[in-house]
Amino acid sequence: MPRIRTKPDDLNELNRNYVQQALREPVFLNSVPKCGTHLMRNIVRMFVPVEQQYHKAFIQYPILHQHRVAFMHVRPYLSWGHLLFSDDTAIVLRGVHHIVLVRDPYDWVLARARFFLSDTFDGSLDHLKGGNVSAEEALNMMIFGIHKKAPPMKDIFLNNAVAWLGTKIELVRFEDLIHKLKNLDSNEAEAYFAKLLRACAVSRLPDDWRERVLVGSDRKQSGTARENLAGDTVELPDELPEVQKRLVDVAIPGYRKVLGYE
Repeated sequence: MPRIRTKPDDLNELNRNYVQQALREPVFLNSVPKCGTHLMRNIVRMFVPVEQQYHKAFIQYPILHQHRVAFMHVRPYLSWGHLLFSDDTAIVLRGVHHIVLVRDPYDWVLARARFFLSDTFDGSLDHLKGGNVSAEEALNMMIFGIHKKAPPMKDIFLNNAVAWLGTKIELVRFEDLIHKLKNLDSNEAEAYFAKLLRACAVSRLPDDWRERVLVGSDRKQSGTARENLAGDTVELPDELPEVQKRLVDVAIPGYRKVLGYE
C-alpha cells in the first residue's frame, strides 16, 4: 500500500477552544481523491467534539467493514475517506449524512500529478520522479492512468462521484468552498457554511463560526496542501494546457457538465 508522509496537525487541541455541539447522527465526508479532502475535513472538525471524530482510519472500500462502527447511530461519529459507489457502501451509509466533495477535472489532473510526483507520496510511482518523464507525459498519465499502477481518471470520477449523483448525498464543489473562504465576511459565505454544516448534522451555526472556519482552513494544518508537499516535483503549469483539457474531454465526456462545471 502507498504511504503518505505528513506531519500531524494541531486541530484536536485547537478544537477545545470552542464550545461544541454533540453530533446526534453520523456524518461521512466522502471525496474524489485530491479534491481538497483535508481542507473540508479540517473545517468540519472545528464544529464537532474531538471525541466524536473518527481518527482510527481514513476509510476506503478495502477496509470498510473493519470500520463499520464509524457509521452507527448508537454512537455518532464524524468520519472521512474515499468510498466508491457500491451495494456495500450504499447499505453501510444508509441513514448517514453523506457529503461528496468534487473538483473541476481540469484542475484535478494537475493536483494529482503534483501529489504523485512529490516525496509526500511514497508508493509505486517513484520511478516517475527526478525528471524521468516530462510534465506533459505526467499529466497524460493522470488522465489515462498507468497500466497496473494507477487507475484512469474515468474510473476515479465515475466510482467516487458521478455514481453517487441523484442519491441523498450533498455535493460540494471545491471551487465553491474556496470562493466562500476568500469572501468569508459576506452574507453568501454565512449562508453557504450554514447549509454545509446542516448537511453535516450541525444544526446551529455558532456565533464564532468564521473564526472556526479560519482555523480549520489554515493551510499550515494540511500536509497535502500544495505548498506543503515535500521534495521537488516536475515543473507543472498552473493551468492545464489546452491539449490536456481536450484529452480530459475525451477521457470523461459529459462528466464536467454533470458535476456542474459547464
